[in-house]
Amino acid sequence: MKHSLLIALTLASGMGLSATAQTAPAPAVAPTGPQKIAVISFQAAVAKTNEGQRNYADLEKKYAPREAQVKSLNDEVESLTKQLQTQGATLSDTERASRAKTIDDKKKQLQRVSEDLRNDGNQEIQQMYNTLASKVYQVLSSYAQQHGYTLVLDISEQQNPVLYALPSTEITNAVIEAYNVKSGVPAPAASPVAAAPKPAAPAAHPPAH
Repeated sequence: MKHSLLIALTLASGMGLSATAQTAPAPAVAPTGPQKIAVISFQAAVAKTNEGQRNYADLEKKYAPREAQVKSLNDEVESLTKQLQTQGATLSDTERASRAKTIDDKKKQLQRVSEDLRNDGNQEIQQMYNTLASKVYQVLSSYAQQHGYTLVLDISEQQNPVLYALPSTEITNAVIEAYNVKSGVPAPAASPVAAAPKPAAPAAHPPAH
C-alpha cells in the first residue's frame, strides 16, 4: 500500500494553493511595455523540493502501521467471506449466522479504521502542504521579481487557462532549486534502485504536430 494514502491525499492538497496565491499584494503601479510571462507547476514544485520530499517520506513512515492495519483487516474480511461462501452449505444455521455477524463486525471495524486514517492523513498532509506552499510561494515571488516576470501562471490544475507554453517559459525546476538553496535541506538519499545505472536512452525526437 506504499504511496497509496499520500497520492490520494495529495490530489486534495491543491486547496491550499489558491489561498496562498491570493495573499500576493497587487502592484502599486501597473507595468508598462512588453510583459514577461512564465508558467509553473506549483503543486509539483512544492512536492519536489528537498523539504517536501522529506516531509512526505516522514508522513509515509508515520502512517505505514495504520495502512498495514487497514490492509490486514481488509484481507481478513475477504478471507472470511470466501470461507463462508464455500462452506456455507455445510454449516448449521447457527454457525452460518455467527460467521456472517463476525464478517459484518469486521467490515464495520474496517470502515471506521479506514475513515480515521483518511481523515487524519488528509488533515495532516493539508497542513504540511499549506505551510510549505506558503514558503515556496515567497521564493517564487522573489524569483519572478528578480527575473522580470510580470505574470506567472500555474499549470498544476487540469482546468487551467494555459493551452500552450514554450518550455523556456516554465520555471518549475528553477524555483525548486532556488527553494532548496534557501531552505538548506539536503536532497533525500537515493534508493538502491534509483541509484542503479540506467541504460542509455534513445535519441530524442521532436514531438509530432
